[in-house]
Amino acid sequence: MRKTYKTNSALRRFIMVIAFLAMTAMVTSACGQQGTSDGKLKITTTTGMITDVVQQVGGEYVDVSGLMGAGIDPHLYKASQGDVRKLDNADIIFYNGLHLEGKMAEMFEKLEKRKPTVAVSKYLTEDQLHSAPGQGAGMHDPHIWFNVKLWISTTEVIRDTLMEKDEVHADYYKEHAAAYIKQLEELDNYAREQIARIPEADRILVTAHDAFGYFGEAYGLTVTGLQGMNTMSEYGSKDVSKLRDYLVEKKIKAVFIESSVPKKSIESVIEGARSLGHEVKIGGELYSDAMGDAGTFEGTYIGMVKHNVDTIVAALK
Repeated sequence: MRKTYKTNSALRRFIMVIAFLAMTAMVTSACGQQGTSDGKLKITTTTGMITDVVQQVGGEYVDVSGLMGAGIDPHLYKASQGDVRKLDNADIIFYNGLHLEGKMAEMFEKLEKRKPTVAVSKYLTEDQLHSAPGQGAGMHDPHIWFNVKLWISTTEVIRDTLMEKDEVHADYYKEHAAAYIKQLEELDNYAREQIARIPEADRILVTAHDAFGYFGEAYGLTVTGLQGMNTMSEYGSKDVSKLRDYLVEKKIKAVFIESSVPKKSIESVIEGARSLGHEVKIGGELYSDAMGDAGTFEGTYIGMVKHNVDTIVAALK
């Protein structure tokens, strides 16, 4: 009887060890899985422009959650608790870099140690970037999406990251990126052709903050803004007076407000010019640091750029 009892005890211990090992293997496997329950890569992005590119390249194999919607200023954005959860749960994080999301920089540095946290500007070289005067040594203008050719580079960053993370669908990402890059090349040509319709002397773009430097360089406009490149910087009465005098001197007939910047700043300049006998109108609203509402044409990167080009041409032509 004792021998049988010992045999049964040994058998039970053996079964328990096997069960424990099986459970450990299941847990390890589950922890190693990426993406959502349907196998998609779980991706969190910052700005709407980046969100749109990830959706275009990733298509049916990505589940994208963007933090910043229409009308949101990324310079001033602070992550909420919900945003922190989205970042923690993501397989990949894409952000602009170049200190656009200035209040989130420290968070990205910590996340880089745990998961792919990718600045979409990382392929751009020093000679392609604009310096940011008054923002500190080594700082660059982050508004790279306004030169469509530079935005093609960010598409390549996203493509390569997805291909590396999900090798099974690498050909899919490559094909979708190629198709989207072709659309961007067509968009670049469209912007160039349309801006050329404005008389050369009238190609002066005045906006609420200095976000359109890359746009001006790429498509042949002189660009100036009331605020600096970063909306965290303050503007004062001297800035208003300086821009007012510039409008009067150059006989500029239209200035532009931005969807993510309060329009009262530019309105004060218009009033100042009017007091000097020069009439200036608001030429329309441009999308600068944020796109339009989700589900609209302006809520896509291509739609955003076309809207801006058409609005500028209509006001200045």
